[in-house]
Amino acid sequence: MGLELCRVVLVETHYPGNLGAAARVMANMGLRDLILVNPVADPADHQARQMATHGEPVLAAARVAGELGEALADCVLVAGTSARTGGLLRRQTVRAPDAVAPLLVEEMRQGRRVALVFGSEPSGLGNDAVTRCHHLVRIPTAPEFPALNLAQAVAICLYELRRAWDRLQPAAEDPYAPADFAAQEHLFRQLRTALEEIHFLYGPKADSLMHGLRHLLGKARLSEMEVKLLLGLARQIRWYVAQRRDEG
Repeated sequence: MGLELCRVVLVETHYPGNLGAAARVMANMGLRDLILVNPVADPADHQARQMATHGEPVLAAARVAGELGEALADCVLVAGTSARTGGLLRRQTVRAPDAVAPLLVEEMRQGRRVALVFGSEPSGLGNDAVTRCHHLVRIPTAPEFPALNLAQAVAICLYELRRAWDRLQPAAEDPYAPADFAAQEHLFRQLRTALEEIHFLYGPKADSLMHGLRHLLGKARLSEMEVKLLLGLARQIRWYVAQRRDEG
């Protein structure tokens, strides 16, 4: 189980385009579970399908609930979103998306379902919905224009959720990780031999020139891939020198 354990709940969404755009970003971020609470917009509307590019399966599988409690019944942690944070109900657990996302991810890692709830375009979540949320998410904005488009708010919150999830996954092998000492020493031996054969390293200054090259390449913190590239260069130099000798 993974990010599909996070449910997106859209409450009384008015505009079909926002339904489609929300489904699209869910697909982008790896989520599938979409519930529409008393939607005003029709998820089958042409504009909704048009805006759901590559997220059509998410939109098509969206379930409709008659009230918020039905949509959240099996969730252990619920975060609602709101641009309004004044008053007793809306100021006690308000956090930015990047602060709430790790809390949701921690429950998901334990195999438990969570939800992100978004209100309707005209007015956002009402107080009755806010009281059902364990956390209230407010996306930082310019104070003179705090209200985001619904689909934009979904995108920002799911982006932070995805980041929080990915941070806890096993790190992929880094192709740019520095090569180990033994690999670097092997490179320097091969490179020295090749440069001696073309007389770049020659005479009493050979050691100091090689030291300079080691210093230069050492500062670059060569990756394993880069070490292999330079080893190929050294081999090609030696092959070319051998060919010239044979021709001579």
